[in-house]
Amino acid sequence: RSAMSPAAVARGLALAALLVLSPAGAARQARRPNVVLILTDDQDVCLGGMTPLKKTNALIAQMGITFLNAYVPSALCCPSRASILTGKYPHNHHVVNNTLEGNCSSKLWQKIQEPYTFPALLKTMCGYQTFFAGKYLNEYGAEDAGGVGHVPPGWSFWYALEKNSKYYNYTLSVNGKARRHGENYSVDYLTDVLANMSLDFLEYKSNFEPFFMMISTPAPHSPWTAAPQYTKSFQNVSAPRNSNFNIHGKNKHWLIRQAKTPMTNSSIQFLDNAYRKRWQTLLSVDDLIEKLVKKLELNGELDNTYIFYTSDNGYHTGQFSLPIDKRQLYEFDIKVPLLVRGPGIKPNQTNKMLVANIDLGPTILDIAGYDLNKTQMDGMSLLPLLRGDKNVTWRSDFLVEYQGEGYNGSDPTCPGLGPGVTHCFPDCVCEDSYNNTYACVRTLSASWDLQYCEFDDREVFVEVYNLTADPHQINNIAKTIDQEILEKMNYRLMMLQSCSGATCRTPGVFDPGYRFDPRLMFSNHGVRARRFSAQSL
Repeated sequence: RSAMSPAAVARGLALAALLVLSPAGAARQARRPNVVLILTDDQDVCLGGMTPLKKTNALIAQMGITFLNAYVPSALCCPSRASILTGKYPHNHHVVNNTLEGNCSSKLWQKIQEPYTFPALLKTMCGYQTFFAGKYLNEYGAEDAGGVGHVPPGWSFWYALEKNSKYYNYTLSVNGKARRHGENYSVDYLTDVLANMSLDFLEYKSNFEPFFMMISTPAPHSPWTAAPQYTKSFQNVSAPRNSNFNIHGKNKHWLIRQAKTPMTNSSIQFLDNAYRKRWQTLLSVDDLIEKLVKKLELNGELDNTYIFYTSDNGYHTGQFSLPIDKRQLYEFDIKVPLLVRGPGIKPNQTNKMLVANIDLGPTILDIAGYDLNKTQMDGMSLLPLLRGDKNVTWRSDFLVEYQGEGYNGSDPTCPGLGPGVTHCFPDCVCEDSYNNTYACVRTLSASWDLQYCEFDDREVFVEVYNLTADPHQINNIAKTIDQEILEKMNYRLMMLQSCSGATCRTPGVFDPGYRFDPRLMFSNHGVRARRFSAQSL
């Protein structure tokens, strides 16, 4: 048989291309679901953070599933966002705080982690077109790390905010080119700009490939600049006065004990005002969600699209007399909203399983049909929970870890406090310090709702809370809880701090398959030696 002529080969290739682009080919491609991930910045769930979002509740929560126990492994923007992108705990992606030195968007992060994020796999291995708009990582755009010219692998369309959240007067990297925005509401208000760019993408994208969108809003992060139409909203709202509001954090780590109690009137006014403004900024996010869902519906794509809504960390406003921030180990800082709607998800459900943001990457790759065994991710796919599969074996615990920010000089607000503290308020209450470095096992099983934490400080301070009896974590029971539970928790913490991939998903202390050998506690990889390996970066 003679070889085909070049012209015949060309005709064959053209016909193959036509088949791929034909309606039948498009239909085959279209069956793979689209995914949208909306990520807010500093939105709590414990203190009413979802209350202003009426449209989001109607369009996502009531049309899908609300996870009641969704957490982040680190209650700070950059480590948490790195966990979302990589599906890994901080000790495996090595982003430990919001600084370049802490590996936030550093050259090392770009080289070692970025090529293996779930969006990179979606684009290169699964054929998805990918779109990013909004805040990426706090140090993104830093001159020492490539500036805004750096576009991470895995993104077909890239509209990323330089540095940290702002609402006006910011720079976007538009596919690697700087675009400066001013302070004209109609063209510059960032939440609305993100909405408009998202709608443009949905209008002009290819219809022959599934898509993934990540929309990362500045709201409700400081400086809490509301859209002009919302600046008068919630005038009578103030921060919740729950049982841990404006009380002394007795029996807690020294950083919590140093907060002045009761708080000054000016501190309370400040945090009430912040709480109101946070809610006001979220009204624009609510509008974004409504526009997005309407556009997907108009395009005929809503029924084949998963929409995830979550936040990078929680927040506090006056708990244990700390005015405002995140970074602490308590529920209000580590617990986040997580709502999901999409194909095969029944409406108006709640789920109490213990889930974490390290699960988002594996879940979205699973939706795309990617083999999760090929990844190094620590998280688990939520897809069985989303589908309502019966008899799903699930985790009963996960790891929380944080490396405190602080430096050798004293904080200029409070020089009298000496070196090591940071993020201090005018009345010298500080929200962080270099030894606010801790790791916790957060357990939620049939019999126990428990948190066990160890600090890496001279006190080797331990905090333990039974959240069944004490949901606001007022009473540290480290000195009264059964010694055997303490030993098991110490060992479990050691195991989780050195886990990677599948070993992060082994049975917890109260699971039937759990094995505890006290002799291992004194082996050559003891907990003290292993602790906070990220510090060696």
